[in-house]
Amino acid sequence: MAQYEWDFKMGSQRAHIVLPDDLIAEIDSAVGPRGRSAFLVETARAELRRRNLLSFLRSDRPAWQEHDHPELASGSAA
Repeated sequence: MAQYEWDFKMGSQRAHIVLPDDLIAEIDSAVGPRGRSAFLVETARAELRRRNLLSFLRSDRPAWQEHDHPELASGSAA
């Protein structure tokens, strides 16, 4: 089982959320009741990363800009 951790030094706020009983039981069986908040933090971050990546992949934005990689301007040295 992975250990989910986060640090209060990052800044945090309490958020009252309502979850179905069966979901809480499943989370608790995976990480224990003391690991619930950290698990939800990690899960939310992973989902946001996934959504941001999907948004980028659906966009017409280039993966990188030429001005961000001046070392490539002169071509390959090989």
